[in-house]
Amino acid sequence: MFPEYRDLITQLKTSDHHFLHLFDKHNELDQKIKNMEAHIEHGTHEEIEILKKEKLHLKDQLYAILRKASPAA
Repeated sequence: MFPEYRDLITQLKTSDHHFLHLFDKHNELDQKIKNMEAHIEHGTHEEIEILKKEKLHLKDQLYAILRKASPAA
């Protein structure tokens, strides 16, 4: 996710607790969705779609923080 911001992500994960929380929550949702789609965890199609929307919302928030923190912004 956002390879062009790899260094900034590493920096923010250690210096910005809000960013770290969003980042971890995004990764947790990603794994949960993968597990549901692989039938490792139970989940209806509707539940998976809701989680995907939540994950996308988190990604948008992360991107906004990265853009704001980026020296090139």
